[in-house]
Amino acid sequence: MPSSTSKNSKTSQATLDVLIPTLNSQKVLSKCLQSIATQDYPKNLIKLYVIDGGSTDSTLKIAKKYQAIIINNPKKTAEAAKAIAIKKSSSKYFALIDSDNVLPTKNWFKEMIKPLEKDPSLIGSEPLSFTYRPNAGIIERYASLFGINDPYALVTGIYDRFSLATNKWTSLPIKVQDKATYLKILLDPQKKLPTIGANGTVYRRKIFSKFNNDYLFDIDFIANLKNIVYFAKTKNSIIHSYCEASVSKFYRKQKRRVIDLYTYQKLRTQLWHNDTNLPLLFTVYTLTFFPVLYHSIKVFIKSKDPAAFFHLPATYLTFFIYAFYTLKFKLGLLKPLDRLQWQQ
Repeated sequence: MPSSTSKNSKTSQATLDVLIPTLNSQKVLSKCLQSIATQDYPKNLIKLYVIDGGSTDSTLKIAKKYQAIIINNPKKTAEAAKAIAIKKSSSKYFALIDSDNVLPTKNWFKEMIKPLEKDPSLIGSEPLSFTYRPNAGIIERYASLFGINDPYALVTGIYDRFSLATNKWTSLPIKVQDKATYLKILLDPQKKLPTIGANGTVYRRKIFSKFNNDYLFDIDFIANLKNIVYFAKTKNSIIHSYCEASVSKFYRKQKRRVIDLYTYQKLRTQLWHNDTNLPLLFTVYTLTFFPVLYHSIKVFIKSKDPAAFFHLPATYLTFFIYAFYTLKFKLGLLKPLDRLQWQQ
């Protein structure tokens, strides 16, 4: 992975705001903030923001320990938190870090900012992969091997991290230039986009100078731009402790994903379920069984990790969760989530 050690380099002089949405995140937040605190990056150039949706656990106590600037998020969702924080941000760059992310190296910020300093045409950067940790929980390992948090993204091709299932970082026809330490990708707002924008994305602050929305939905900002843009997929990774080994947490997150999709769909631009071919593709993939088994075996052969077979229950659980809550929505019975009891 690329790194920079010169204290006087252009990269080390860039100001950076780190934006972390939280809601009852005590189980994961300490490791996230510790990995930020130990970065080989000038501390006086970093501002750390924790945008909290009303945590009732030790989240705020942990945030204060790391001298984070705490901002209240009355709307509670991560998308609302990001919007609030971006309006507060004033540095040259800002990083969107989730509370269950951990930066895997001490040079991570330098690696992410280096392409942006080198190439002014890039609007942001994002890791190419999720970090694979052999001793992590089975669901974290599965997500790292497959490059996804959601099987739906893999099947429909919209994923944005390297996957052993496909040997690609996305299955969409994206134009790519290999720049040695990163991939320079072209994103056309008029076409289908990969799920760029979460789990360690760094942006130039100036491209958000006119941003005034109450929510930031990951790729909707790019989709609403008029012109094509360039993005860097840096050849490094980020740890996403996604669900660790908890199937119940996986269930809760998939449930939240689909309910929020319908709850906020009037505010959204990139709505995958409106493209009828994608739900149909996922349905055929799931119900015919063999494609699910094929990907499981393929990744297991490459990785020798039994976590590859979590793709089977993950796919079927996701299918039935999405189908059930879609039916509830069609019947007018779907209610927004009560986030007062939410835990990361």
